[in-house]
Amino acid sequence: MHNMIRVVCYLQGRTPYAPRLSAVKMYNRHRTLNKIESDWEIMDEPLIQVTHKRCITTITINRPAKRNALGYNMRRDLAEAMEQAGRDERVRVVVLRGAGTAFCAGGDMSRVREMMDERLGADEFTRTLGAARRVVLAMRSMPKPVLASISGIAAGSGFNLALACDMRVAAESAQFTQSFVRYGLHPEWGGTFFLPRIVPPNIACELFFLGDTFDAKEAYRLGIINRVFPDEMLEEETYKLAERLRDAAPVAVAAVKQAVYHSTNGANLEDMLQYETDAQRRCFGTQDAREGVRAYAEKRLPRFSGK
Repeated sequence: MHNMIRVVCYLQGRTPYAPRLSAVKMYNRHRTLNKIESDWEIMDEPLIQVTHKRCITTITINRPAKRNALGYNMRRDLAEAMEQAGRDERVRVVVLRGAGTAFCAGGDMSRVREMMDERLGADEFTRTLGAARRVVLAMRSMPKPVLASISGIAAGSGFNLALACDMRVAAESAQFTQSFVRYGLHPEWGGTFFLPRIVPPNIACELFFLGDTFDAKEAYRLGIINRVFPDEMLEEETYKLAERLRDAAPVAVAAVKQAVYHSTNGANLEDMLQYETDAQRRCFGTQDAREGVRAYAEKRLPRFSGK
């Protein structure tokens, strides 16, 4: 019975805990039992996993058998997870990672091919783009850092999902590619916004036009990632960095995050000077500022409350 539920959910393109389709609808959509059997993917766990520990929320893209390719309603579920993390006052930092040996291989190309052949496929494809927009806006608008921990491949949508994070660390074996043009498709997930703000326009054009794959050392040289670690140390070093972000002053970090993106989105010097004045006045009146100054005088580490 449980296996039938999983098959039905897969064929409808939804996560396993969603309402079930009838067997008739399941058969009509995929036409043959052979097709059903060949596409059967058993999912015993949520495709987007969320865990919390000591004010750090970890969001895991959990489809390792497909290198965490984004299918079903994974974009929607990822958007909801990010939005919830942004609202939760207990969360101070978000870590985004992939299960298994990959970060995210991008969109599920087998599903894209199916949508091209379906009468209403274009409408469904448009909905997936809208869900991706929700993810990116939730990440950039939340007043807390989002840290990508990248192992294995970050391709296409997966690459741009990583770019939407505030900081990125990677394993030495990680690989990156803007693979869209290889399929005759256009970059999405904000890639054409983020990448030209990290690398010069001519480099961004090369990466987009050619879709070449490059390694973590090259990504670090280009400024795409913050740090590179040996594969076996990635998880440990990711959470060391996440803990440092968690222990920073939340009000000040939120204000700085907003300032950085305001600056890179066309603000001039006068705009930023005024923003800094306003932000500094807000921070000056917080309990965290008092704690920070007191801790400095007492020669100890501060304990920020976020107030």
